[in-house]
Amino acid sequence: MGIIKKIRKNLSSTFNKIFKRGKIRRIGIYGPPNAGKTTLANRIVRDFTGDVVGSVSDIPHETRRAHRREDVTIESNGAAITLDIVDTPGLATKIDFQDFMAKGLSEDESRRRAKEATEGVIEAVRWLDDLEGVILVMDATEDPFTQVNVTVIGNMEARKLPLLIAANKIDLDNSTPSRIRSAFPQHPMVPISALTGNNIDVLYEKIAEHFG
Repeated sequence: MGIIKKIRKNLSSTFNKIFKRGKIRRIGIYGPPNAGKTTLANRIVRDFTGDVVGSVSDIPHETRRAHRREDVTIESNGAAITLDIVDTPGLATKIDFQDFMAKGLSEDESRRRAKEATEGVIEAVRWLDDLEGVILVMDATEDPFTQVNVTVIGNMEARKLPLLIAANKIDLDNSTPSRIRSAFPQHPMVPISALTGNNIDVLYEKIAEHFG
């Protein structure tokens, strides 16, 4: 009887995993360098699992490889959605090693980082083939009409991927998320501060609604 119970338990666990896996959405967090992608990914994962995804820095392209965190269940207002969250490298149309040197890094280190950052951009683009939705993080203190933002949104629309814009850094005095809403009114947008957590609950509610 003990063996039968064990078999039943294992089968039940397997079926539950299969059933749960069917509900998981693979969501990528995209945006330009230093928009706050990893800060947001860490915020989401920490709030619901106590873990983090990666390190953050004021040096551009600190995230140079995609990091995936599986089975993060976001709960908001009675709704729940389980995500595989992919924190992607910052997208850029130009990566210059001299930008790293301006941050105080040596020339050798700067050239290495520039090469890795370029490879990271290629990897981020490749990930689009495996995603079911995108959270696009924009810096609300900057002009939203950048080549990166326009290109990413155009790419998402061409792929028919659900897109949610997170207008980040509203904790800063010069932030104007309304510019982002006006620039891309065809997509839902939530103003947040990934750093302080300001309005993050509204983002979670929108994630459950938009990607569910």
